[in-house]
Amino acid sequence: MAKKIDATNILLENIINAIQDVKGKEIISLDLRKIDSAICKYFVICTGTSNTHVNSIESNIKKTISRDLGEKPFHIEGNNIGEWVLMDYSDIIVHVFQEKTRAFYNIEDFWGDAKFKNYKEEE
Repeated sequence: MAKKIDATNILLENIINAIQDVKGKEIISLDLRKIDSAICKYFVICTGTSNTHVNSIESNIKKTISRDLGEKPFHIEGNNIGEWVLMDYSDIIVHVFQEKTRAFYNIEDFWGDAKFKNYKEEE
């Protein structure tokens, strides 16, 4: 059991680093492990400044995780539009939003019982 949690934490750290590498904004993780109705262990949410930026964040996450951990997302949704891209890594679901779309859906408030962690944006 502990080995699986360690693998999840390694995946989480690598996803955060991949977002920071391409200057993703307002990066947070939501720890959903203590929420019975949660469909995964973590959400990672960040903001891109344009369609191109959102898609480059998604692309860098996919490339980095594949290269460093040998994992691929089970599913990616929204990468053809670039307003909101969802990446499903089973234990971790990544949401990459443009600012107005993130504000509209406000996922952070919906999962208000989760433990939040903010991450530093790379300069």
